[in-house]
Amino acid sequence: MTYLFNDSAKFADELIEGYAAAHRDKILRVDGGVIRRHKARPGQVVVVIGGGSGHYPAFGGFVGHGLVHGAVLGNVFAAPSAQQICQVAQAVSVGGGILFCYANYAGDVLNFNQAQKRLRSAGLDVRSVVVTDDIASASLDENHKRRGIAGTLPVFKAAAVAADAGKSLHEVACIAAEANDRVRSLGVAFSGCTLPGATKPLFEVMRGKMEVGMGIHGEPGLSRIDAPSADGLAQLLVDKLLAETPATVKSLAGARIGVILNGLGAVKYEELFVVYRKIDQLLAARGLIIIEPVVDELITSFDMAGVSLTLFWLNDELEQTWVAATDTPAFHRGTIAHVASVIENDVSTTRYQDVYPVKPGSTESQVAARVVLAALEAAHNAVEEKLEELGRLDAIAGDGDHGLGMQRGLAAAVEAAKQALVTQAGAGRVLIAAGDAWSDRAGGTSGALWGVMLRNLGNVVGDDNKPDASTLTAGVAAALEGVMNLGKAKLGDKTLVDVLQPFSAALATGVARNLSMVDIWTAAADIAEKAAQATQNLTPRIGRARPHAEKSIGTPDPGAVSMALIICAVDKVIRAHCS
Repeated sequence: MTYLFNDSAKFADELIEGYAAAHRDKILRVDGGVIRRHKARPGQVVVVIGGGSGHYPAFGGFVGHGLVHGAVLGNVFAAPSAQQICQVAQAVSVGGGILFCYANYAGDVLNFNQAQKRLRSAGLDVRSVVVTDDIASASLDENHKRRGIAGTLPVFKAAAVAADAGKSLHEVACIAAEANDRVRSLGVAFSGCTLPGATKPLFEVMRGKMEVGMGIHGEPGLSRIDAPSADGLAQLLVDKLLAETPATVKSLAGARIGVILNGLGAVKYEELFVVYRKIDQLLAARGLIIIEPVVDELITSFDMAGVSLTLFWLNDELEQTWVAATDTPAFHRGTIAHVASVIENDVSTTRYQDVYPVKPGSTESQVAARVVLAALEAAHNAVEEKLEELGRLDAIAGDGDHGLGMQRGLAAAVEAAKQALVTQAGAGRVLIAAGDAWSDRAGGTSGALWGVMLRNLGNVVGDDNKPDASTLTAGVAAALEGVMNLGKAKLGDKTLVDVLQPFSAALATGVARNLSMVDIWTAAADIAEKAAQATQNLTPRIGRARPHAEKSIGTPDPGAVSMALIICAVDKVIRAHCS
């Protein structure tokens, strides 16, 4: 468990502050994350990585000479927001293009894709390579669905070395993609991890048992077996990874590989070395040549007791990136010969910000804006009351942080709405400001989705007129369209779309019947609540819950539940203000 913290909601911000202070000779904190203290050469490609906090040394520990130029750091186990990503990218960009490289999780994909789109529209050349090394999370035929775990390090390193060598953005992206094609990982766990402020771990493992194929966000494994001896574990990991040798490797005998034995947080280094002893023997017996192996904690999961093994199948070019000198706060190799110019402490970065009108809203719209604030406050209170339940639902097949993410996002949305009201904003601008703040503060999948929902709703509502039932119905339809376009979810995938779609349809039916605003929303809210509970019968087809589909059956989707919870909270506000 996490013993030392102040406020669990501020844990990520405070750990980043302390980390940057401890390593100020190598890194500099900027809005959204950390960057190299030493400047990249003008005109070169820069590599930006990122992910949720709680995995130290990933991701900030990989910033420095021989590794990446910047890392975007989200909340605990939550993907960073698109705004955070844009800010870090702009802070390190030197005109040669930006490569985003990150692990394949739904929230990271959503937010990095959004950031890439925004930066491209601003004239920057940006590309992405997504790491998919975890063999347990999808079959080889669907390897594009696999998660990224400790195999992220060799991919990050390959990209960064190529960038610092002066290669073009296209070349850097190709080298990173080749590295990803040649890396395979598998992890096991003997216990779950406990988030700051939580009273119990995200999942529990019976003494004497072991989860195979767990995720780094506290997701339980895909199977549970009797815990083997150290040699037995080494045999299991090696056998399963060698069964997935890349097709480009024609023979094991003489093949050169990088090896990473990664501790997930609670397994001690002495234990890791006992396991590695056997791994070394097994690989050597198959004729493999091990190049500069790493036995360390490189991508952790708080206090999870577990390990992962990564095999990196080298070619001549990738071997050079693997052995290249590196000097970061968390990873060292060889000696760095050249030190570039230093970025001063008072460096300032321009906050990336979408621009929307700042003119005051009409009198009617300003009145409606105050109702929007009341609705956001009611939604925040409703989520606060169900915080533990939302976390419990999410932990069954996910990482257990859904309630915390919703809480952070709604708190930020309420504060942004209050600030917008001070400027005489209309209802549309209040919704947009709230959505942007929600997305930025919450991060993760839910942050990105709720951000686009409120923004699309705000664009339809506008700042000129009093929104009526038809306007709200059109706005909810636009929110649904935005979510489906961004998240690629469809009805039946076991997501919040399974609530938002029937809710939107029910609103349209009420408008067609010429019912009052109150009657329309109340009837649709009842349908939303029933739709949320009905998701317990669905099998998840996308997102973090997909690898644990069977465990999810019989439990409603947490995103669907929180959606219905908010719709019902807003129903009370509408009945109070619009009857």
